[in-house]
Amino acid sequence: MELFILIVTLIILTETSFLVTKKYKPTRSGQRKIYVDTSVLIDGRILNIARTGFIDGDLIILKSVLLELQLLADGKDAEKRNRARAGLEIASELERVVNVNTEILDEEVKYKKVDEELLRLAKKNKGVILTLDYNLIKVATAEKITTLNINDLALAVRSEFLPGEKIKLKILDKGSGRGQGVGHLPDGTMVVVDKAANKVGEELIVEFVRLHETSAGKMIFAKIVRK
Repeated sequence: MELFILIVTLIILTETSFLVTKKYKPTRSGQRKIYVDTSVLIDGRILNIARTGFIDGDLIILKSVLLELQLLADGKDAEKRNRARAGLEIASELERVVNVNTEILDEEVKYKKVDEELLRLAKKNKGVILTLDYNLIKVATAEKITTLNINDLALAVRSEFLPGEKIKLKILDKGSGRGQGVGHLPDGTMVVVDKAANKVGEELIVEFVRLHETSAGKMIFAKIVRK
């Protein structure tokens, strides 16, 4: 009797685990296919991007891409070897990310070059290619295949304001720190100005010192430019 109860309990736990996994793993049917190039896995930034949940499709990693990484990982060049091994680890970690569906595709390789296989599959399945390879991007563009470049994404989200830049800023309120005044840029970014607590209501020339970015937003620290 005790054995029967134990078996039933194990079955219930197994079913519960499956339902929990299914609940939190997003449904990806009908999503576009994003074919991942070797260069992206070596770069590594794709893992953090995937974790944020911004990827709007299924990540497809070809078996031939992993084989290419394995060849590099077994090569004589120490730098390439280390980067390729890191790329293999990234591929493995992507499969564990809940926010995106990652599939390792054991395709029937009809071409010798990985790039040609990526182009063929992306065109056949109306997918896109995620790559940092300049030449592959050029060929894909000529073939009317959409490409995604992480470098373009990095440029798009980087701050437009750099340390040393000077602007005119109106101090709107006192800051939370001692002696600080606070203003805002046209895009809403908060600027914390040192020694400006007594300048509320005034327009000052300030110089950006550093940028502080978090998931909650960005904040710029500045100082008053003395005339």
